[in-house]
Amino acid sequence: GVSARPSQDGSQVSAGESLISRIVSAPLLLSDLRPDPWSSPLVLQLNSHSVCSFLQATSRLLVNYAEPYRSQILDFLFKPNFGASLHILKVEIGGDAQTTDGTEPSHMHYENDENYFRGYEWWLMKEAKKRNPNITLIGLPWAFPGWVGHGKNWPYDFPDITAAYVVNWILGAKQYHDLDIQYVGIWNERNFDIKYIKLLRYTLDKSGLERVRIIASDNLWEPITLSVLLDPELSSAVDVIGAHYPGTVTVKDAVKTQKKLWSSEDYSTFNDEVGGGCWARILNQNYVNGLMTATISWNLVASYYEELPFGRNGLMTAEEPWSGHYMVDSPIWITAHTTQFTQPGWSYLQTVGHLEQGGSYVALTDGRGNLTVVIETMTHDHSVCIRPPLLPFNVTSQNATFQLKGSFASIKELQVWRSQFNFKTQEPSFFEKLTPLKLVNGSFTLHLAEDEVYTLTTVTTGQKGSYPDPPPSAPFPKVYKDDFNVRNPPFSEAPDFADQTGVFEYYINMTDPGPHVFTLRQVLTQRPVTWATDADQAVSVIGDHQWRNLTVTCDVFMESVNTGGVFIAARVDKGGESVRSANGVFFWVFADGTYKVTNDLGQYSHPLSGTRAYVWHTLSLTVEGQYASGLLNGYPLWKNAVVLTAKNGWAAIGTHSFELAQFDNFAVVAE
Repeated sequence: GVSARPSQDGSQVSAGESLISRIVSAPLLLSDLRPDPWSSPLVLQLNSHSVCSFLQATSRLLVNYAEPYRSQILDFLFKPNFGASLHILKVEIGGDAQTTDGTEPSHMHYENDENYFRGYEWWLMKEAKKRNPNITLIGLPWAFPGWVGHGKNWPYDFPDITAAYVVNWILGAKQYHDLDIQYVGIWNERNFDIKYIKLLRYTLDKSGLERVRIIASDNLWEPITLSVLLDPELSSAVDVIGAHYPGTVTVKDAVKTQKKLWSSEDYSTFNDEVGGGCWARILNQNYVNGLMTATISWNLVASYYEELPFGRNGLMTAEEPWSGHYMVDSPIWITAHTTQFTQPGWSYLQTVGHLEQGGSYVALTDGRGNLTVVIETMTHDHSVCIRPPLLPFNVTSQNATFQLKGSFASIKELQVWRSQFNFKTQEPSFFEKLTPLKLVNGSFTLHLAEDEVYTLTTVTTGQKGSYPDPPPSAPFPKVYKDDFNVRNPPFSEAPDFADQTGVFEYYINMTDPGPHVFTLRQVLTQRPVTWATDADQAVSVIGDHQWRNLTVTCDVFMESVNTGGVFIAARVDKGGESVRSANGVFFWVFADGTYKVTNDLGQYSHPLSGTRAYVWHTLSLTVEGQYASGLLNGYPLWKNAVVLTAKNGWAAIGTHSFELAQFDNFAVVAE
């Protein structure tokens, strides 16, 4: 993201930076002189800047990478002057519910439960901080555990409970991980509640967290901006107006609030070269057109099964921990054009704008003599983002002359970094250091072709980081097993399992006589306050979405007498926001002594199985072509069931409802 805040002295840009002259062929002026304040039509607060990225349930596979590959990926994302050198990391405050590509565990599954070591966000924030101690951390809830809503799918009926829950997460971050969360949001892309926002501010202050600022409302510009303008108490509670996918434009009321304006979620585009072009265009134009001083990419790194929704919509791709393969995609280097040569606290000059033949430029300064100019000439078809629709525009090659004035007039040389997408030759070059540019009387001219990005800067620390190529891409192993026998697991979740509803955690079964002390347990006992349409069953997927013929085996243990139920599955074709409509082959057994076989998560007739709660049973499911068969405790229970729908998909385990159940000795053999 790129972020901004008013300058410390509250000075106005109009009294600080000169305007661009737009006469044809006149040079573009870059100055920090103070022109006559009345000459400027725009009175804006000086804005400082940063670029960032965030994730939610999208880094699931990253934690399972072996070293050195995992650290290399983290370096490309966070290490200063190496790759994306991100300024901000925004994370989901896990709410036990589906948030696009999976569920993230909450720090409070139940009202009397607190645990600040679940999931991978704590680890990720610490790794980011390790590389860049100055990185800004943001938390935002998508969903909430069911108890927060008291059984209703709504978090605002008891705003004091919701506020305390969110503040606990911020306090836990500091107490257990020494992480200072600097901003917190309300409820991702859902309604905000004015009373709740004020109460959240009050609760933060009462907890000694005055420094933590509130972003609202991570949705559209309205109705939050009008609410802020009409309610002084709300205005004093909200620090940043954050909009999602604003299409580089803001609204008049948002500017009127004099708040920092951020694109607090953007991009979300397949990370090929067109995705890189989208990112280049909006990083500049979110400020040029919309005065937004932070742009936050969803998502940070595509570390989730690619067939889940929005596959590869990250700044880079790391979706194969089993092989170690990862890809440093173009958005990483496009990010570097801005992040390696500016820092939060730098200010945009008023001299920003569109180039005569299309494209845009921004200029930033640290106020101490440094200057960074970023230029992009992305054409329409090579910079389309996933949303909103992009109106037609033209870009053609051109010469652009820049004239430095004021304290910049004495600059003799600028470093030059260039990216060329080269769509015609399909041979792009990204973030290439060129010969420094010598200035004559503070002036320089550039020839700008189509689909290029340039950074011209006084900052000399830029670097294109690299590592030896990672291992080649390889499919998920065809023979896979996990006995979950990990005494002190580094993470709460077992590798490669991607929870799509419910939360599956490592568990130590103290009462077991031996073979099942270490298990994987589904821990949710009520439906969360959801963000997406979660299934009514808990389900976690694993493996290769291309799998067709395979055998899945797992030991299962139901903990709900009479009402309990568990399943193992193959060819599960959907997950993420679409998990409710997943097809596949599901083999269920129930604590009332029945079983069933279905093609989806729905309910069918129950022949007898003799299964019951608090006894371990071994289920085995074989799918071969159009037929499936199942074993219970090593004996055939059913066979030659006809598979109607799913042709291929993941393996999966799950429960019949939000209920406690355990799994052990999971194994897959695929053809």
